[in-house]
Amino acid sequence: MQPTPQFSASELARSLLRRSRQGALATLAVGSGAPYCSLVNLASHWDGSPILLISRLALHTQNLLADSRVSLMLDERAPGDPLQGARIMLSGTAEPANAEARPTLRRRYLNAHPSAEQFVDFADFAFFVIRPSGAHLVAGFGRIVDLKPQQFLTDLSDAHAFLAEEQSIIDHMNADHLGTMKLYATQLLGASHDADWRCTGCDPDGLDLSDGSITLRLNFPQRTVTPAAVRKVLKQLAEQARSAAKLDPRQNGPSI
Repeated sequence: MQPTPQFSASELARSLLRRSRQGALATLAVGSGAPYCSLVNLASHWDGSPILLISRLALHTQNLLADSRVSLMLDERAPGDPLQGARIMLSGTAEPANAEARPTLRRRYLNAHPSAEQFVDFADFAFFVIRPSGAHLVAGFGRIVDLKPQQFLTDLSDAHAFLAEEQSIIDHMNADHLGTMKLYATQLLGASHDADWRCTGCDPDGLDLSDGSITLRLNFPQRTVTPAAVRKVLKQLAEQARSAAKLDPRQNGPSI
């Protein structure tokens, strides 16, 4: 089936990858090769690839260590009939993190799942990154699309300076701009005014915001690959959000 007009399969797939914090992981059982499915927590790498923190004692870890082929289903947890919501089925391989990659994976995972701090350094836990070979997106009638990795992963080839400063950007936003992030969430992303929002991730395509329960994705209007470009686009989005707030009767004008 082909996508309908005004629908971007790539954008929706990217959004699901960035917003999802849990997924159904399918592995192949050691010995029999039978399918085995389990629920896992996850975060996303800078390029959008899923990050797993799993115990080597778990069956799914034993399975993927014997055969790295996996499938991961992510859905948007839509209210009402869950089959009315969008979901993506990734296929690929699960690669154990090497020593060089581990600090970045650890930091991004803990930003998304702070409670994992209590066991992240246990000897039996390890980080894995799912390297997608493709994705099958289901987003309603006429919206079933197969995608190649380059259609939903973020190109990082020219973003090294930005990525080196990512945590500094996150820390700055959380220390000095909580009001602005609430405006982003409520005025640009339609979130409730009852929650407080923090930044949990940043990459060339956008910002991840969380209230501790759900994650929202604030897409940048253009690709950003330097810290200066990020500051400029965040300022533009803040001005847009403030303008929208002036027209919103629910908005009490948080400090920015």
